[in-house]
Amino acid sequence: MAALAGEYHSVVARAAADRADALGLPFLRSSAVLDALTEQPTERVARLPPPQSRGRRVYADFLLSAGHRRITVAAQPSVYWAAGTRVLRDHLAPRGATVVELDMGAFTPTAVCDELVDQRATALLLLVGHPEPAVSIVRSVRRDQRLAEVMIGAPAGQPEVTEWATSLGDDSAGVPFLRYLPARLSPLGARVETERRETLGEAPSFVAFEGYDTVAVLADVLRSHGVDRARTAASWPRVAVEGTRGQIRFSRTPGIGVWQWASAPVQVVDRDPAEPDRFRILHAG
Repeated sequence: MAALAGEYHSVVARAAADRADALGLPFLRSSAVLDALTEQPTERVARLPPPQSRGRRVYADFLLSAGHRRITVAAQPSVYWAAGTRVLRDHLAPRGATVVELDMGAFTPTAVCDELVDQRATALLLLVGHPEPAVSIVRSVRRDQRLAEVMIGAPAGQPEVTEWATSLGDDSAGVPFLRYLPARLSPLGARVETERRETLGEAPSFVAFEGYDTVAVLADVLRSHGVDRARTAASWPRVAVEGTRGQIRFSRTPGIGVWQWASAPVQVVDRDPAEPDRFRILHAG
């Protein structure tokens, strides 16, 4: 094996990255956002998406700009969810906002509604799995007339997937989430979007563009430097590839132990309540 690419989930990918690093195997990460992707800094791992700390700060700025100061987080126990909650709290608290966390191992969707009323929360953030318990929580909150003004958010991107809209119907709209697309795709990105739309019968998600960019970068590296693992790992700082979302280059970012595409785009978007199949850009950072 010359290199490894992609992953299933940030937590799984972190375990895979440590193993790949120990084996001297170059690893290009397409979607994992955990800041601490490896136990120790490494030259062998590179990443396309922005680190979780950057994305969650952008989301926190969106919340503040929308006037939210009383925020409740419904979270499942996980390194991934805990890290996201910590970033939100650290960014929001100094700016006068409160963040209350509900352990979803102890709360039913109905109990979440009662807590939102008691806390006078204006925003509920879902740091939970999809479809459950995310779908049940959304349904309960949407049907509770006491919470008509509460915004539901899902920073990790659950509303992006088609199954979200299928499961929730009209309730799927108006739930802001993070996605990693620019305001305008590159010419390559526009072509890829057209091709994928024809193949899939619907617009591709931002994850599809991450996947395409991963293949484009890795193919360029292997063409230029061959299949030697050491040469591949040494080439990350010299990458200059035109991707679907802009030119991709890797650099070192303070606090991040892998090679990072520092200019990866970040947006906060939601499904338009008037047309749930259409996404609205609410904020960018």
